[in-house]
Amino acid sequence: MTMLASLYTSLTTKMLSVSTSDHASVVSLNLFVALLCACIVVGHLLEEHRWINESITALLIGLGTGVVILLMSRGKNSHLLVFSEDLFFIYLLPPIIFNAGFQVKKKQFFRNFVTIMAFGAIGTIISCTVISLGAIHFFKKLDIATFDLGDILAIGAIFAATDSVCTLQVLNQDETPLLYSLVFGEGVVNDATSVVLFNAIQSFDLTHLNHEAAFHFLGNFLYLFLLSTVLGVATGLVSAYVIKKLYFGRHSTDREVALMMLMAYLSYMLAELFALSGILTVFFCGIVMSHYTWHNVTESSRVTTKHTFATLSFLAETFIFLYVGMDALDIEKWRFVSDSPGTSVAVSSILMGLVMLGRAAFVFPLSFLSNLSKKNQSEKIDIKQQVVIWWAGLMRGAVSMALAYNKFTRSGHTELRGNAIMITSTITVCLFSTMVFGMLTKPLIRHLMPHQSTTTSMLSDDNTPKSLHMPLLDGEQQDSFVEFSGSHHDVPRPDSLRGFLMRPARTVHHYWRQFDDAFMRPVFGGRGFVPFVPGSPIERSTHDLSKP
Repeated sequence: MTMLASLYTSLTTKMLSVSTSDHASVVSLNLFVALLCACIVVGHLLEEHRWINESITALLIGLGTGVVILLMSRGKNSHLLVFSEDLFFIYLLPPIIFNAGFQVKKKQFFRNFVTIMAFGAIGTIISCTVISLGAIHFFKKLDIATFDLGDILAIGAIFAATDSVCTLQVLNQDETPLLYSLVFGEGVVNDATSVVLFNAIQSFDLTHLNHEAAFHFLGNFLYLFLLSTVLGVATGLVSAYVIKKLYFGRHSTDREVALMMLMAYLSYMLAELFALSGILTVFFCGIVMSHYTWHNVTESSRVTTKHTFATLSFLAETFIFLYVGMDALDIEKWRFVSDSPGTSVAVSSILMGLVMLGRAAFVFPLSFLSNLSKKNQSEKIDIKQQVVIWWAGLMRGAVSMALAYNKFTRSGHTELRGNAIMITSTITVCLFSTMVFGMLTKPLIRHLMPHQSTTTSMLSDDNTPKSLHMPLLDGEQQDSFVEFSGSHHDVPRPDSLRGFLMRPARTVHHYWRQFDDAFMRPVFGGRGFVPFVPGSPIERSTHDLSKP
């Protein structure tokens, strides 16, 4: 009997503890959802003040909430949820990157594709190298833990990752189309490059460095880039072909929307399954789905998917910055550096300076090289635009935070002083860069380019989900638009390699349009394919037009 009583008491205690834990989780989730609502409301009220974007609003609310929780818990805790890399990389990042590809103005993006890839891939490697070399030089003079070569290179990859989420909110696609396409495209490719570099550094044996190992590292890097892109394009084409052939809209638009959402998420998870770059995969899947799949569904499904993807992306962005704001006051990490606050400040200042130097080391030289291949003066990146690109890419955020947690913590906790210094320094750099540079980017653009918004109408891409208010162009209308823009008949065929490099965007676009119309759209659908649904407004309008 005594044994049974003891067992009963033990089970009761465990059940009560589980019940208490569940209740605490429910309370935390309720508070977090309420804070998300507050971020949306406050962001709406501050909409007129463009220098305070939604990212900064969420950060400030997160900081304020962290202070309140810290006071209520008497200095023991400052956040409601424990940070998880899986939560970030598997659930929050995919909808943000996919929506970026789904809503992008493709013509403007691919017109600057070479420059974007140079900034995003080569520039990230240059920035990582500069930051790593600077960290090796300065960290030796500071009283912090000894970091090996792998740790230093990982720090370079962590702080080479720009915050594409915040940058997209600072710049406006309609007001500054060229800058938006460059900064946005570089941000996506930069995130993918940083994550691939970080994972490669983590898994690479740095004890045996030689020329063969360097070429193997470069080959693996290019392999991941190309295969990730191919996987994203293939997944997008499969979704377009399935929806076009099976034609779900004739029975239920819900199935169309569900299949598009699942195929988009499947592309990211397949990349993670095959150890590829999920960021690149889901981004190019979004571009392909907006070019083909989106035009194969019914009108109601187009409206639904456009707003669904945008809403999921918005909520994920707000969630990330809200948590980063709360986690900035995590007392556990700051306790390790409380005895030497000057060291933490010095490390943060050095890293911020290296971020600025590393970015300048590739933005201005690569812009100069890009301008050499541009014959038209309007297509060149002038010095004012280069300054804005340099400035807008100084922000660091969720990707840097996630990589730092992955490297220097275990399940969100750390017990080593050196690791705690790196975490607190990452938090400081992310908060400072996002709030200071984020607030000043908009005024900087207005000061340097006050008339930038006057050229947007000629550069807009009406063939995207972003432009639902515009009528879809048929083939003849699109051809007339191409003639008007001078990209179909007025451009002579290049008779040399130099001639091709001087006019790559228009000639490549011309050949792609021919290939797309002849081979791709007949198979995968796209612009011009209008689904016919019995009883729909399209059927009724067609029926009315056929009446005598």
